[in-house]
Amino acid sequence: MVISIYANLTTPLPGARQCKYTGQSVRAVPIRILTVGKKRSPGVQLIVDEYIRKLNHYCTVDDVQIRSNPRNASDVRAQVDDEDTAMMSIIRSDDWVVMLDENGQDIGSEQMAELVGDAGNTGASRLSFCIGGPYGHGRQLRERANISIKLSTLVLNHQIALLVLMEQLYRSWTILKGQKYHH
Repeated sequence: MVISIYANLTTPLPGARQCKYTGQSVRAVPIRILTVGKKRSPGVQLIVDEYIRKLNHYCTVDDVQIRSNPRNASDVRAQVDDEDTAMMSIIRSDDWVVMLDENGQDIGSEQMAELVGDAGNTGASRLSFCIGGPYGHGRQLRERANISIKLSTLVLNHQIALLVLMEQLYRSWTILKGQKYHH
């Protein structure tokens, strides 16, 4: 599906960088969010559901929760490997994979919007965002990821990272559509 976008032509703030797709058409690629962790708190789930509802105006969003330490491994390395295997079993070969990692590229909201816009040009059938468990991501995902980004220079637990990601995805689409949410 191609969505036409019309820019709200306002002057950006000094030093601010405008998204290269604002005012252009981008292909809306379905988004899948993969999160490793324990069961979410009801408050976090409520906010996630609200952002999914908002994002569904722009693209489809699939929220997948992967249980942390699925085999109750006592060894940290085994735990990360198990979580890695579970995540990799869900990722398809034609996914554009974005790994959220504390050592990833530091990007701003305009760059996040470009990442969402770029996904439609890659030939990918889906944009998959991966949030790791308490010990991070395993080797398989690190090798498979198309890009690694960080949401903050602060280390965030998986529930907070998920909320920040959801808001930034919504913000990305408002940037792409030239809507007034982002200023």
